Amino acid sequence: MINYDGTAVLVTGAASGIGEALAAAFSARGARVICADVDIAGAEETAASTGNAGLAIECDLADPNAAAKLVEQSFAVSNRLDLVCSNAGIGHRGSVTEEEMSGSAALSRLFEINFYAGLKIAQAYTQILEQNGQRGRLMVTASENSLSVPEAVKTGKMAFYGATKHALLVALEWMHIDQKDGPLDLHVLLPGAVYTPLLARALPDPSMAPPELELISAERCAEVALNGLDKNLFYIPTQAHLLEDMQPRVEAIRHALEVLDIEKTY
Repeated sequence: MINYDGTAVLVTGAASGIGEALAAAFSARGARVICADVDIAGAEETAASTGNAGLAIECDLADPNAAAKLVEQSFAVSNRLDLVCSNAGIGHRGSVTEEEMSGSAALSRLFEINFYAGLKIAQAYTQILEQNGQRGRLMVTASENSLSVPEAVKTGKMAFYGATKHALLVALEWMHIDQKDGPLDLHVLLPGAVYTPLLARALPDPSMAPPELELISAERCAEVALNGLDKNLFYIPTQAHLLEDMQPRVEAIRHALEVLDIEKTY
């Protein structure tokens, strides 16, 4: 189990949900947590509840320049930044055939926050570690939608949300290769359904959730996340059905290869 006593940890999206739970979990292990969120009042509440001289920073990651600035601000607090949790994200529902894509402010914001912000944080964090001769850890929150179209949410019209999270995972997989000899240990949190305020709007009573969702609390998600960090995992899935949901794609590719009569040539 990693001891976070005296470490500096940045969590984005810390005002509520998974971010709030992550902040609490790291604080419980002794970390000083910097809580970043566009909801500064919520971030301040989280920071106050964590103790350990936690503090809050207002940050809207829809601003293309916000990610790098946030990393710089956070590092400057104690001239170190041991771990960053790039967790902030937003939802979006829309059909590819129906969505107005040209000049869409909503889609631009979605991709800026869910896709680009995590990569910009990773880039800025890597640079500041290299400049100061330090090592660090980065855990980015992706989604079960990074891996598949989960059976339990197929009616959710999550094409664009899923696209941001799938693209994020692929980019991080390539970055993981790039960082083989770099200063950054990289991890990807892959939550399934987590009971956060966003989900609570559509499902006021969590006991009414379909069993196939395998709905978990934000606290359970954070527990799994820290366990994954303890074990130095790159992929950190939070529910067992993620593996099952990936199989239709695998089987469809296998079937297509058989139909096309394509075999290995080595």
